[in-house]
Amino acid sequence: MAGKYSRDMNEPKPGSSDGKTVEFRIAKLNQVWDKAQRMQLSPGRQAELHSDLKIQEKDELQWKKLKVEGLDENGEKEAQLRRNFNVILAKYGMDGKRDTRTMESNSLKDHDIKEGDQFDDPRLDKLWNKAQSSGKFSSDELQSLKREFQHHKDKIHEYNLLMDTLSRTEEIHKNVISPLEGDTKEHVLHQKHTDLKLKMRDLNQGFERLRKISHEGFTEDSEFREPRVIELWEAAKRSNLTQDELDSLKEELHHFETKVEKHNHYQEQLELSHQKLRHVESLGDEEHIKRNQEKYNTLAEKTREIGYKMKKHMQDLTNKISQQGLQHNEL
Repeated sequence: MAGKYSRDMNEPKPGSSDGKTVEFRIAKLNQVWDKAQRMQLSPGRQAELHSDLKIQEKDELQWKKLKVEGLDENGEKEAQLRRNFNVILAKYGMDGKRDTRTMESNSLKDHDIKEGDQFDDPRLDKLWNKAQSSGKFSSDELQSLKREFQHHKDKIHEYNLLMDTLSRTEEIHKNVISPLEGDTKEHVLHQKHTDLKLKMRDLNQGFERLRKISHEGFTEDSEFREPRVIELWEAAKRSNLTQDELDSLKEELHHFETKVEKHNHYQEQLELSHQKLRHVESLGDEEHIKRNQEKYNTLAEKTREIGYKMKKHMQDLTNKISQQGLQHNEL
């Protein structure tokens, strides 16, 4: 374990013995990526995982610099990174546990879900059915609302994953012998409980927003369309930002929304490209297969790149909105 963060363990080799390109600069992230390749996740999920791992890589490399400078003495940021990594493993079914908390991998599958039971949550399903039958929404507005419901469902899933990792940490905590180690783990557990409380508050506020829209419809002054952007804007309005800061942030959120929409578009195109490639492969024309494989590979790379930039921008915006983010730049 002592060499876990050493240069030899974490700096990538130019290439593996089988000639495969090394994707990440941290060994454990390459192991996760290799496992994902073997699992044959859908193209959309693979691109999403790649973006999540790139964010994790950025955060861990930044943390290593802080650690060298002695700026993480209580291990709080290291614990947060470990938690984030465990959530990634659980999110993509690589934590060795069977995940009974279903989550749709992409919006294209929305049309295949049985009407009336779309969100794996009785409260959400009831609210969605009421909104659908209310006559208050145009077809475009219903699609926007559906994206918000799907986003809320994903947030519930993320909360459940955090709950699960917390339960496992508490089990380990019970077996601690060293008093000093016990104090450290107590601090980590306290931080996890704090994170869970904040996420539960966000979930409650998000559900209240969905309840209000479902009953009253969208207001004419709705600023944004994308759920992640709406969530950030709502959080900003609850924060201690000045009016000038809010105005500046609103403009930045409009730019961010364009990134989110571009990412959504590329995710959809990637899925369609994958379907076309599978069809071409079934026909057996080698030249045709090669051309479509090249197009698919290029699109997959572009989707990962856009996904990473979008998630990094979202991380920066979240830090800017939070009180901590106003005081100093978080990991």
